[in-house]
Parts: sequence; structure tokens; C-alpha cells
Amino acid sequence: MLSASKLVIHSFAKLNLFLEIINKRPDNYHSLKTIFERISLADFITLKSSRGSSIRIRCSDKTLPTGEANLCFKAAKLLRDKFNPSGGLDIKIIKHIPVGAGLGGGSANAAAVLSGLNKLWGLKLSKIKLANIASSLGSDVPFFIHELPFALGTGRGEKIKSLNNLKRTKIWHVLVVPKLHVSTPLIYNNWDNFAGLTKPVYDVKILTSALAKKSSFFRPGLLFNSLEQVTISLYPEVKRVKDALLKLGLSCVAMSGSGPAVFAIVSSGKEAFRLAKVIRKKYNSWRVFTVSTV
Repeated sequence: MLSASKLVIHSFAKLNLFLEIINKRPDNYHSLKTIFERISLADFITLKSSRGSSIRIRCSDKTLPTGEANLCFKAAKLLRDKFNPSGGLDIKIIKHIPVGAGLGGGSANAAAVLSGLNKLWGLKLSKIKLANIASSLGSDVPFFIHELPFALGTGRGEKIKSLNNLKRTKIWHVLVVPKLHVSTPLIYNNWDNFAGLTKPVYDVKILTSALAKKSSFFRPGLLFNSLEQVTISLYPEVKRVKDALLKLGLSCVAMSGSGPAVFAIVSSGKEAFRLAKVIRKKYNSWRVFTVSTV
């Protein structure tokens, strides 16, 4: 919904279907290779021009900062300092994506603000230019700028390549998020102790080929995350979630990002809703979602 002074945007979450950490870089970031999937779980961001020059944020999740520490604030300030538009800005964030779960909620919100302000302020920046600006805010932010259902991420995750063979692919998932807040820097800092212990069974090419052929969705070992064992060692509840999904007969189960979100590939939306109901009944402290590719 767009007017001269207001814009409302869906800010979709992501899953990492494949996440291989290659090495630690001299700048203390890690080189990685990942397959992103954009999923239907979404926050809503409202951008509204206002009088004055202030950037003001309201958020439905009262645990999140609303000042300069907020990633949406940083995104808006970055564009304002660079292009000097007139007037102030009100940002309203309605959160549905769990915070600190490995689903990229904060990065998605920042990308939504950048893309929205590009329209609201008439900046006419290309997606490539906007993604270059976005990379300074976080490694996952450029993926959300490109608005792709699937993409390959390399470098520290900010170099994005569309996976054109998956344009018609839609996957359904059961997504489970235990009530933990996992520190991404902590997990990456501990990866060095696990380097070499976990290796993928299949590579990116085999995975994308399998995803393009729906009959190959359920090959055990298809999904991979280098950080999974690190997170499990610090947060054993993540293994409990994964084991619960495996016991339901799901063969493709993995953690997203640095966790604690765990997801499984399921055969259909109907099956996803059925399994979600079963999981909610048995484990009422976990947050359970049915999601699909968007």
C-alpha cells in the first residue's frame, strides 16, 4: 500500500537450507556458502513521513530497542545521511518473526526499511546499489533486498546469486522455535573448536538439483548447517527439538542460521498443519509455525 507519505511492507523471514562455514577471515568474519529460502512468516513495517527531522520507532515487541541500537533505525539513518531527504520518519514494526532465532528477522526488517525508503524518498536506487549499502548493516540484509525465493549466498553471506532453477519450487515446512535467544557472535566464535568435525554429505549443486525435483526433497542428509553442533553443545534444547521432528518420521530436518529455530521439509501444506498441531499439543512451550516458500 503506497501513498505520497506512507508505505506498508511485508518483511519475510528466511531459512538456511544449507550453511557451510569455510573459514575465519582476517576481519574476524567467516567465509561461508549458504542457500537462503524466503518463507511466508513475516513482520509488518510501516514507514510514514513526518514533520521535523527525527527518526522515531514503535515496535510491538517491547524487548527490542527503539533507538539507535535498532537495525531499522540504523538503516533509515544510513540512507538519510547519504541522500539527505527532507522531513522526519515514523517507523512502526509489528513483529511475528521470533527474535534471535536464526530466521533473519532483524535483517529482513532493515532491508524492508531500505527498500521502502528507496520508494518513499524517490531515491531510484537499483537493487544492486541498495544491496551494497545493505551489506554494511549485516551479512543477511542483501538477500532480503533482492526479494528472491531462493538464493546462493557467498563471501560472508552478502554476495547473492539467484537460483533460477528453483523459481518454480515451493516447499512446505514445519518450523519450531524453542524459547531461547541465541547469540550469533557467540556461536560463530565457538565454531573454531568444531571446524573440520562437521562436513556436508551433499554439496550445493546436488541440493539445488534435488530441490528442483520435488521427488528428491526427502533424501536424508540433504540439508546441512555447520553451526548446528556448536549451538547444540551450548543449547541442548535445540537437539531435543530436532529429535522430536525426526521421531515424527521427518527425514529432512535442520537448524536455521545460528539457531535455535529448527525446521523440516514436509510433503504438503495439509501435512504441515497436521504435524504442527501434533507438536503444539505435546510441546506447549515451543513456538510452532507452518510456513512455505514465498
